Amino acid sequence: MSQSAVAVSAPGKVLLAGGYLVLDRKYNGLVFGLDARIHVSVKPFASSSGVTFSEITVKSPQFQDAVWEYGYRLAEKDGGVKVTQLRVDADFKLNRNPFVETALAYALSYITSVGSSNISPSSITILADNDYYSTSSASLTGARFHDFGVPLAKANKTGLGSSAALVTSFTAAVLSYYLPKETFDLTTEAGKRKLHNLAQAAHCAAQGKVGSGFDVASAVYGSCLYRRFSPSILSAHGEPGTPEFGKQLVGIVDESGANGKWDTEIVKDQVKVPKGIRLVMCDVSCGSQTPGMVKQVLAWRKETGAEAENVWEGLQNVNEGLSRELVQLAESGSKDYSELKQRILAIRRGIREMSEQSGVPIEPPAQTELLDACSRVEGVVGGVVPGAGGYDAVALLIEDREEVVQTLRELLSTWKIEGEVDGSMGKVSMLRVKQEMEGVRVEQSSDYAEWSE
Repeated sequence: MSQSAVAVSAPGKVLLAGGYLVLDRKYNGLVFGLDARIHVSVKPFASSSGVTFSEITVKSPQFQDAVWEYGYRLAEKDGGVKVTQLRVDADFKLNRNPFVETALAYALSYITSVGSSNISPSSITILADNDYYSTSSASLTGARFHDFGVPLAKANKTGLGSSAALVTSFTAAVLSYYLPKETFDLTTEAGKRKLHNLAQAAHCAAQGKVGSGFDVASAVYGSCLYRRFSPSILSAHGEPGTPEFGKQLVGIVDESGANGKWDTEIVKDQVKVPKGIRLVMCDVSCGSQTPGMVKQVLAWRKETGAEAENVWEGLQNVNEGLSRELVQLAESGSKDYSELKQRILAIRRGIREMSEQSGVPIEPPAQTELLDACSRVEGVVGGVVPGAGGYDAVALLIEDREEVVQTLRELLSTWKIEGEVDGSMGKVSMLRVKQEMEGVRVEQSSDYAEWSE
């Protein structure tokens, strides 16, 4: 076990092309990592007096009351590690964080199954780069990490994939802290693959065994073309504490179990951003109900059969065309973006067709109006509603010039979008993020010292 502090960060994501398609192994998604990261540091910690079993404390100091204290014990019959949230006093209502709790249980179960079962107490600090959450301009400071001044449950997310980045960086930091380098080394391809498999298992369990896993893949590997794993890989194992969970988890992570190797496809060299082009994200504050939208689209696909498949095949073709064009521009050095514009417009047509046929507002009229207005700005190549679509966000590819950014900011400063639920007007703001090719990485723990006291 490492006796000194460790720190790890993982990037956010945007699914630029492949929303809904990425749920099916027949299709892939073009996912970009973003330079907004979730940071996790782990350091030694002495147990509080009176605690009868070992304790790990997790805190997210940018938010009010964001402290979770966990006891943990080794379960019998190779059940891995059972994690229990501690109650500070009898009147204190437990403030659960399923992503932290599940990631901790999975990481400790894996650690005790491949290494030492002697887990010493530790203190874990989670920090989010500022663009993960909407803030009022009055609260902005020059600090690297804002104090958001609200409980985590009341913070407004900007949809950059915080849960996947959290689970990935949290899992990586805990493994790096407790396991010797010969067992787990985050800087190696073998280490990243183990992290990917464990983080996918934990994230999938925390969100109810749904999702394609593209967000965890980009948190580990950065920007990539992603084809999902077969759901059966994660469908058979039990819960932490149940008999043989530890053995099952090692089989999944080390690809030594009954299900064998993961069939995920993660291709890095087919994703490139031409020099002079950057990706920007715009947050739309009224938001959408993503799980309900996914359910409706999948129901429509099942009901209409061949009709829906034609739409999906058409979208896959134009999505692949976008990837190819970006690579071609990057390798040729050409500044002619006319074909890239057409590829983006073709994707939008396919998305609107899916919207109309399924009855789901993937690119609703308000977003069409916004994207069209942005696309008319000189230097904007084009944009899409990323991921599952709706009212959450738009992603734009623009020429990387300050005057383009400034003109866009001026356009968006007065823009309002009517939400889908109660007719409330949502503001649109440009985030400061851009694309990030690199995935998870080791950080200097001293960089976070002032927040981890």
